[in-house]
Amino acid sequence: MDIARAREARRLRDFQARCRTVAEVNRGALGRLFQTGLIFTRQGARLGRDLLLAHQHLLRVSELLSRIGELPDPGGDGDAAALYEEAQALLARTTELAARCSVVLARGS
Repeated sequence: MDIARAREARRLRDFQARCRTVAEVNRGALGRLFQTGLIFTRQGARLGRDLLLAHQHLLRVSELLSRIGELPDPGGDGDAAALYEEAQALLARTTELAARCSVVLARGS
């Protein structure tokens, strides 16, 4: 039983670390949009909106992870699995948005 709890705690910590990493990448990309002046172009404005959407996704992921952490037995029921699945989908979408921005910024440099 303790191994299952430890596994779930690690899974939660891993998700939280991924969320922080993606947030840092997005923050850096937004900073580069402003530093290069690209934010003031049509393409840059679209990327800025994408990064805002990614930030909103990350906020939702943080909320989901908080809810998972509050569950009495995260590994024991389907609620945690559904929350993890939603968090995974949002992180994947966020990563996709950040990658799109990174490609454009790399081309513009």
